[in-house]
Amino acid sequence: MDADDLTKPAPDPEGTTRRGFYVGAIYAIGACITAALGAPAAAYLLLGPKARKDEEWIDFGDVAKLPAGQPIEMVGRRNRTDGWKVVSEKVTAWVVKSPDGGVVAFGPRCTHLGCAHHWDDSKSKFVCPCHNSLFSVNGAVLAGPAPRALDRYAVKIEGNKLLLGGLRREPEHSA
Repeated sequence: MDADDLTKPAPDPEGTTRRGFYVGAIYAIGACITAALGAPAAAYLLLGPKARKDEEWIDFGDVAKLPAGQPIEMVGRRNRTDGWKVVSEKVTAWVVKSPDGGVVAFGPRCTHLGCAHHWDDSKSKFVCPCHNSLFSVNGAVLAGPAPRALDRYAVKIEGNKLLLGGLRREPEHSA
């Protein structure tokens, strides 16, 4: 017997040992855990979120039920995609139907600091209670620190259905 024979392990006559089986099982479990954690991480990094859709139209109700010249606060729901998450959110609009049947929908926020405005029947104006901005029934600034007219939603009428699109920022008036 020479020195090389002493450093080599003796061959196992039975095949796999219990210890070898457990080591292999531990490596297999580790590989499964790595794959379970790695696949979603790889998908997150390599596959981006779905492409954004074009403008989504929200059904806001029946146009025939709106009184002419009287602003009505209406509420609808919009599904918004935030990455992989879909969020259902409340959308509020002040809707005004003109005598000729046209419809305008204003955003619910004052253009000064974003406070919620409301329609005041006694003044026949939109009033922002925070800083006393006043707006006409067509959204124009009448008084106060508001720099521009009320923002408007894109409006589409299909049959008697009122559909609202995205909120459009009105340009600032010159001082």
